[in-house]
Amino acid sequence: MCHALLQDLNFFRLLMRVDQEFALERRGVGCGCGGVLHVDNYPRKPRGCPLEFRADFSSRFSFCCNRCRTRATPPSVRFLGRRVYLALAVVLVSVARPGSTPTPAAARAATVLEVPVRTLQRWRQWWQERLPLTTFWQAASARFMPAVRAAAMPGALLARFVGTAAESLLRLLVFLSPLTVALVTLGDGC
Repeated sequence: MCHALLQDLNFFRLLMRVDQEFALERRGVGCGCGGVLHVDNYPRKPRGCPLEFRADFSSRFSFCCNRCRTRATPPSVRFLGRRVYLALAVVLVSVARPGSTPTPAAARAATVLEVPVRTLQRWRQWWQERLPLTTFWQAASARFMPAVRAAAMPGALLARFVGTAAESLLRLLVFLSPLTVALVTLGDGC
């Protein structure tokens, strides 16, 4: 996987556009009570983000109903739950060969992004132990034949999405986007 995507401004623009489309779609659905959804974005302090996009990536799109005050947060390809690192950083830095040894490119990316070793270990634990237990993965994993081995994730999962490096990573992030809404628990400390 090309870790150059961590510095590719066009890829960051694409991620922003996808999240904006998710937000427009969610806002268009409205609230179940019939109320109007107003912008109520979450502030974020994104790590793994080029300086040029830090301002654009400093909030997570979200809405709040003007009647019942229910929050409506759309899926995201920029953020993976409450993690402070961007989703693409979590994927690219976590890519490992079987046996949990980081690829040289992943190790370089972890160093450049200043990802602590303990954080990287938590991410790998999430990919290999917690994600396979989620209802999302149990339902979605049936799409992959042969099955994706948990011990080889996220690299084995990323390899299932075809296209250029940018296309396959974007497809993976869109695939994972249901995990970014409040209905799915990502686990403590991840």
